[in-house]
Amino acid sequence: MPTVVMRHKVGDFDTWMKGHQDRVEIFSKFGTSFQTFQDTDDPNSIVLVAEVTDLAKMQEVLGDPEVMQKVAIEKHSVLLPVVVSMPVPV
Repeated sequence: MPTVVMRHKVGDFDTWMKGHQDRVEIFSKFGTSFQTFQDTDDPNSIVLVAEVTDLAKMQEVLGDPEVMQKVAIEKHSVLLPVVVSMPVPV
């Protein structure tokens, strides 16, 4: 089960935080859990660390315009780009 890191900015942190339950529902479609981090020097910079069980499903869900445009961007004030980092075997 890979750990995936997602970083993005938000227009308003308080608005974004109110959408936590939406993120729980969205992330449960492709993972078991996620943690939320906020940059100490920029309160509108967010990092999510997710334990992903289905990478293809993650790409499908995050590529869905209904999820990204209607929920993330319009409802939760997510600003693009959303940078996704994958683990690198060393």
